[in-house]
Amino acid sequence: MAYNETLANRIRTSLEHLSNVEEKEMMGDLTFMVNDKMCVGIIKDEMMCRIDPALHESLVEKRGCRTMDFTKRPMKGYVMVDDTGMSAKKDFDDWIGLCLAFNKQAKSSKKKK
Repeated sequence: MAYNETLANRIRTSLEHLSNVEEKEMMGDLTFMVNDKMCVGIIKDEMMCRIDPALHESLVEKRGCRTMDFTKRPMKGYVMVDDTGMSAKKDFDDWIGLCLAFNKQAKSSKKKK
């Protein structure tokens, strides 16, 4: 199953003011890299958010949010948000804001040459 193109367009619109955004398709899913760091993505119909691990426990209590377990292991600092947690523009914008805030302090996985 491919990723949700409507959700992809919502994310594109929210990131269009940034200059260093790259989209990468991986195994049928879509990831948005900001400053060469994974920031936000889409797995099927859910938004994957890379957030501050210190906020993880409080954020998974929010409606529509759960810990990402894409590799069958819970990943602290990564959450999945379904439509119930982001259908309202304010909720969606809050999630994108959390991703961008953490992106500033996140480590890049890009190898230096």
